[in-house]
Amino acid sequence: MEPQPTAAPPRAPGPDRATEAIETVFRLESPRVIAGVARIVRDVGIAEELAQDALVAALEQWPRDGVPDNPGAWLMATARHRAVDLIRRRDNYARKLAEIGRDLSAAAPPEVPADPDDIDDDLLRLVFTACHPVLSAEARTALTLRLLGGLTTAEIARAFLVPEPTVAQRIVRAKRTLATKNVAFEVPYGPDRAARLGSVLDVIYLIFNEGYAATAGDDWLRPALCEDALRLARVLSALMPKEPEVHGLTALLEFQASRTAARTGPDGEPVLLKDQNRRRWNRMLITRGIAALDRADTTATGAPGPYVLQAAIAACHALAHTYEETDWPRIAALYAVLAARAPSPVVELNRAVAVSMAEGPARALDIVDALAAEPALRDYHLLPSVRGDLLRRLGRTGEARTEFARAASLTRNERERALLTRRAEECG
Repeated sequence: MEPQPTAAPPRAPGPDRATEAIETVFRLESPRVIAGVARIVRDVGIAEELAQDALVAALEQWPRDGVPDNPGAWLMATARHRAVDLIRRRDNYARKLAEIGRDLSAAAPPEVPADPDDIDDDLLRLVFTACHPVLSAEARTALTLRLLGGLTTAEIARAFLVPEPTVAQRIVRAKRTLATKNVAFEVPYGPDRAARLGSVLDVIYLIFNEGYAATAGDDWLRPALCEDALRLARVLSALMPKEPEVHGLTALLEFQASRTAARTGPDGEPVLLKDQNRRRWNRMLITRGIAALDRADTTATGAPGPYVLQAAIAACHALAHTYEETDWPRIAALYAVLAARAPSPVVELNRAVAVSMAEGPARALDIVDALAAEPALRDYHLLPSVRGDLLRRLGRTGEARTEFARAASLTRNERERALLTRRAEECG
């Protein structure tokens, strides 16, 4: 049994502890507060400002009066009351009051803490608004992390290695675009929902991938981003329990996140899949992934979507006790289905890796060489990396060394560059 840390002496409640509580509660509750207020004011920018006003009020009152029994409800009630006051100050008060009368009648704070498993229509509206296709991919990611992830502008900038003013501009422009384009604060239905849902899932997946294999910088992993994306996926699964692709994405992220502890060595260096200690994989997350994939299968009414297929591939890895026991023929077959369902050069490159394990490196090299002319892969470092591995396995070490060196020159991540450089040297 591990030794337990010595308990610190209890601290009397005071301003410092109240401030810590406020910061923690606000990060957890801000998405719901912003969503609840946005339903009233119909503007996510104004809703965020009103949520910040509620935070300021908490900073003023809680250190003096104590943290309320239901801090989330307190923040929600305060922000909603300020939203009502704002509308009353507008010249068109009478018209707006008529439009939102039904909403105002339901705006009283809840008597009991909200159940996180309840379907929250306001939060669902906020998800679809923040990920609206009218915004650029960069803007959607920044706004989602800001409104739904509770991250500060500085935290988002640090996560994606871009200047803080750049992130701030993206967020401001995103809010302005939503307002000027009169984007409705609503959950779309029918074909519009299917089109918009893809954007939502893509943003969450992009956030996770940046944490799972950082594009640039000194660290290969950024676990906090993975955690934020996984939390958003779980929330979306609770909000949309009948959407198989939502469960598919959640399952995929659960499986991928289960490997986190084994993906880096003692000094933070990357550890390839075949070299990972699978005893360090998180079995609880794998179990959650299996359950989410089962929900995707249960709710499916047609052919599996891209995220369900990717989750099925990840499940093959998660269920294999050793690298050698991996069901590579099934993975190759699933990638073939995925390539037909959602064709892309990256999917085809991943299929080549599976084919190399199922049928041999020579067959896979034909697939990779056919991708050489793809414009999307021209500067993609994993193309020469995969080609180098195939050439090495075929005994063509000189060519492999050249490919690994080229891959190292293309990546902007220092950890990955060191790994690829070492692989090139090993071929020498």
